[in-house]
Amino acid sequence: MMRWNDKPYHTLDYALKSKYGEKIYKIALDAGMTCPNRDGSCGVRGCIFCSAGGSGDFAVKKTDREISIAAQLEQGKQSFHGKNIGHRFIAYFQSYTNTYAPAAKLEALYREALDEPSVVGISIATRPDCLGCDVLRLLDSLNKEYTDKFIWIELGLQTIHENTATLIRRGYALPVFEQAVAHLRKIGIPIIAHIIIGLPGEDRSMMLETCHFLASKGISGIKLQLLHVLKNTDLVELYNKKTFEILDMMEYIDIIISCLEVLPPDMVIHRVTGDGPKTLLLAPLWSLDKRRVLNTLHQEMRRRNTWQSKACQITHAII
Repeated sequence: MMRWNDKPYHTLDYALKSKYGEKIYKIALDAGMTCPNRDGSCGVRGCIFCSAGGSGDFAVKKTDREISIAAQLEQGKQSFHGKNIGHRFIAYFQSYTNTYAPAAKLEALYREALDEPSVVGISIATRPDCLGCDVLRLLDSLNKEYTDKFIWIELGLQTIHENTATLIRRGYALPVFEQAVAHLRKIGIPIIAHIIIGLPGEDRSMMLETCHFLASKGISGIKLQLLHVLKNTDLVELYNKKTFEILDMMEYIDIIISCLEVLPPDMVIHRVTGDGPKTLLLAPLWSLDKRRVLNTLHQEMRRRNTWQSKACQITHAII
């Protein structure tokens, strides 16, 4: 049975400790962006599951519009309340679409984070349709300049199925994602793909098809996100009409195990559940007990004698 320290899958914590010798924490940032799915470029209401915070509900909140990235990083450090957390961090550009601005503005934001001595790298959450040539040139240049730090791009895929993508108002077709992956791999930028487990209309086989697809694309990391129904999102209407079923914990764990089994052993698992804000979460409420979910997942994988990549035909995520 393969193990990554004490886990049956290749956790982000394991990957970072292996490289840096200590636990590295993310500090989620708000760079003041919007999204083409909100500003009218391809939509105005966002994806149906997306909160008003643009999936950045845990980001450092700006106390004023001009608060700097450096100040947010310092504020984020203080939020650990004196916990022994080490001295290095990842600057996570989380809220909304963090390549959706002129390249000059993006360069200033990214450099501010990369120039912070305690930052080991930056992770940029964005959409694959917001990676134009100017942005790719910038990422390539910074990646070559900051050789002692890393730049990751996190792409919201959610699903490979076009009917579901239309339902959730994703706003781009699958070939756009594939093209973005090809461009990023060409310039050596690691890619973390986000998918959502439990989307309306999707069964277990469809979710696994998304994982099989990503296993073959040279993706370096993945976030397996549980579908959350959050207040003030358009998903609430579908939920109230009972047009789809919310997964119970054991159903979710069963699907997650199957997903992990088909992923390559060196693909880093950045997340296997989710963190829905207590003040916004309507369902599933069992997800609030994250420790219980993770403990149950690990126990079930041990009981089944299974691990990440057990059913995978691909030996390397990064080609």
